[in-house]
Amino acid sequence: MSEFTLKNGMKLYYQDFGSGQPVILMHGWTSSHKIYSEPVKRLNKKARCIIYDHRGHGGSRDADQETVTMETLASDLNELIEGLSLSKVTLVGWSMGAGTAMTYIRNFGCSALRHVVLCDMTPRQINDTEWKLGLYQGKYTKEDMEENAGESFLHMYQSFAVGAVPKAKNVPKFLMRYALKKRLKHCNETVLKSLSDSMKKQDNRDVISKISVPLTYFYAVPGSLFSPELADWYRQQAKVPFKAVAFPESSHMFISEHPDEFADELEKLL
Repeated sequence: MSEFTLKNGMKLYYQDFGSGQPVILMHGWTSSHKIYSEPVKRLNKKARCIIYDHRGHGGSRDADQETVTMETLASDLNELIEGLSLSKVTLVGWSMGAGTAMTYIRNFGCSALRHVVLCDMTPRQINDTEWKLGLYQGKYTKEDMEENAGESFLHMYQSFAVGAVPKAKNVPKFLMRYALKKRLKHCNETVLKSLSDSMKKQDNRDVISKISVPLTYFYAVPGSLFSPELADWYRQQAKVPFKAVAFPESSHMFISEHPDEFADELEKLL
């Protein structure tokens, strides 16, 4: 087990494979570095692949001795890049990991980066009369967020899971709850709640035009949590070379659903 020690003494679990140009791959909310296990088996033959667990997740479950927000995760990423003396990094973020990438760019810029790959994530989760590209394909509003605050965490997580994988709505409730509780055993619920609130309060729309390295957006078709129309929005905002890659017949979980195709597309960027 490898651990990266942050300046505050907290430890992040990480794995470092291969050699050459560095690629950091960041997982999503309630997930872990394991989402990238299959793609990395191929990618590490062409690049140095670094995968790690965010605070409150997996092997970093106990790295939580402060209020954990998206800014915290961005700061952790910056410490990791500096601590491992990395430069010209291809930064890959899926879901919350993409939110971490956007927050990192807002706070630390792109000087350490070579390429940014955002995977199936909106820059703003809350929808309103002017913004319809947020969570649940434009249906999640400030009123919904306030209503969620009074719900049990497991109920809120179940709604998220069905949004991420629509076919899960056909799974019997008792089996769904069993699977979700099993997943949550590997996470810190307090950190998950804090990060969920933090993501919903963020608005990173202005960050995209400030990205100064090539930008790629991977997304699911027909979509699940987020609308495929986000690809066109990112294209319009980008001031750098931009590429959009669709993963047909996919849900939000397309990395695990199509690991070979995911690895193929990243290899093209490398």
